[in-house]
Amino acid sequence: MNDKESTQKNLSEAQEQGRYIRRIRSFVKREGRLTKGQASALERSWPTMGLKHEDGLLDLGKVFGREADTIVEIGFGMGHSLVAMAAAAPEKNFIGIEVHRPGVGACLMEAEEQGVTNLRVFEHDAVEVLQDCIADEALAGVQVFFPDPWHKKRHHKRRLIQPEFVEQLRRKLRIGGVLHLATDWENYAEHMLEVMQNASKWQNLSATNDYIPRPDERPLTKFEKRGARLGHGVWDLKFSRVE
Repeated sequence: MNDKESTQKNLSEAQEQGRYIRRIRSFVKREGRLTKGQASALERSWPTMGLKHEDGLLDLGKVFGREADTIVEIGFGMGHSLVAMAAAAPEKNFIGIEVHRPGVGACLMEAEEQGVTNLRVFEHDAVEVLQDCIADEALAGVQVFFPDPWHKKRHHKRRLIQPEFVEQLRRKLRIGGVLHLATDWENYAEHMLEVMQNASKWQNLSATNDYIPRPDERPLTKFEKRGARLGHGVWDLKFSRVE
């Protein structure tokens, strides 16, 4: 057996065993430059709020010092909405996953300013974090707000919301747990809806079986307000795990 045949065999075996192997990334790693404030926040808060992929499976009770509903946000950008949601729901635990260090630093800086303590963050690829660090049926909710739309058709395969990833998310949610998606690209909204409608063991929480009005718990961003003035749309979707 040559190397190529061996690789294909290992991939097939892994997929048959239910392990998801990431072949196409949905992001491009852009480091950017940390501001002094972001760097200082990382230094101060990472020891208490930072989580490392290499530490493996999380014991959420130990991580947060309590048992509570846990929400994961994937790709939190600069963290404004995530910190706002954590501040507004102190009875819940929040975990943010972001690959860009300046965003992680900005999130920690804002969490410090608002006195938020029910938040932890990963600086790592979300697929690997979910696979290696989050137990099955551990989450009350997952949220993915405004992921990169990869608007060129040839790049659609890079979109995060794909059948394999949605199945991975379903396994991590408990029964009744909710996946909340939002995008300001209509084509991506249509793609998300198609993926979710074709996925098994989910229930659309929309009364019209498509999109929902923006829920109060998702903060309205400055970008979104500006878009609304210009007539740009935003589409929210919520689906709950039923099996």
